[in-house]
Amino acid sequence: MTTTAAPRPLRIVIAPDSLKGSLPAAEAALAMAAGVTGAAARLGHPAPHVVLAPLADGGEGTLDALLAAWSAEPRTTRCHDAAGRARTARYGISARQDGAGSPVRGVLEAAEANGLPLVADLPLDALTATSYGVGEIAAQLLDDGAEEILLCIGGSATTDGGTGLLSALGARFLDADGDPLPPGGGGLAALRTIDTANLHPRAREVRWRIAVDVDNPLCGPRGAAAVFGPQKGATPDDVAVLDAGLAHLARVVSAQTGVDVLEVPGTGAAGGLPAVLVPFLGAEVVPGSALVADAVGLAGALADADLVLTGEGSFDSQSLGGKVVQAVVENAPATCAVVAIAGRVQLTAAQVQDAGLAAAFSIATGPMALEELIGGAAALMEDAAAQVYGVFGGRRGQGDGQEDGRLDGQPDG
Repeated sequence: MTTTAAPRPLRIVIAPDSLKGSLPAAEAALAMAAGVTGAAARLGHPAPHVVLAPLADGGEGTLDALLAAWSAEPRTTRCHDAAGRARTARYGISARQDGAGSPVRGVLEAAEANGLPLVADLPLDALTATSYGVGEIAAQLLDDGAEEILLCIGGSATTDGGTGLLSALGARFLDADGDPLPPGGGGLAALRTIDTANLHPRAREVRWRIAVDVDNPLCGPRGAAAVFGPQKGATPDDVAVLDAGLAHLARVVSAQTGVDVLEVPGTGAAGGLPAVLVPFLGAEVVPGSALVADAVGLAGALADADLVLTGEGSFDSQSLGGKVVQAVVENAPATCAVVAIAGRVQLTAAQVQDAGLAAAFSIATGPMALEELIGGAAALMEDAAAQVYGVFGGRRGQGDGQEDGRLDGQPDG
């Protein structure tokens, strides 16, 4: 008598970005997990082995994604916002893994200090807004023993070339008379010397990685001032002042360090924040999604996956330019299907498949207003994930000859 082996449970990795305005990445992952486990139960299948790996692209939500991956609680410290007002900011640090060879990693979102929403109650002043508070958080990470700092810099209100940040770490930006420059990017044209003699003693000992999701240069028509300055309150005259100041900063930096930051892609991000960190601290500018994928060990999590579910709010051409979905595709083995679930899908089937995905599905169940999609995002994500399981796991339960000794329906956080 021939017996058919029970099918092994599907190995499903769930690695979404946040759905901005509705669901953080961790909540989106939980909703998708509920969808696939519920669908498997209804079909009488072995409970799938689910691994949760919420992701981010280096912008909003990155701190929470990494804290979840590290099983760490957020810490807080005092700092100042872009207008110089005192506030409390969150940051994170991983636990030391004895014998594992992994560094103690610290993560900070610059927007916790210099974020545009934090100064929305004031008239925007692009010329004086400072990144000093970001440096205060970084200094706290150094004091806490971080050996690697992951700096996520989206959503800034500043265009000071990172001078405020480095000032908080002990550097001095001096004019021809040896006096410190005023805060912000408006006075950079008067810079003559950058004194780093009193930098934080650990500032050059740690590895700095700066997460960006743009490749804009520091100056010029695609530079920090021209592209991002207006949204921070810069008038056309302000943009000209800021751009000239950043160009002058680059010349002074090059004269002192030999590094031409004008040639480094991505230094225009967040008002030029990387411009002084690259030459003085050896900081690396990297795509945010790649940084997060590395920090959470995404490649290892995907290694034996049968199915990978990813997603975000809007799946469009920008999703394939260094965002989370692209990072998932790049880290997934060729043997498993990658499926995107999003609030809206704006790519054709050919574009989706050319990008390395099996399919992309919208959570909309018909014509729906944006408010409906946002308000019902969790339930809609759950239902869409169940539909995907029905397609990709639907033949399970009929006996596929595969065996596995492990049944685990609980998500692996």
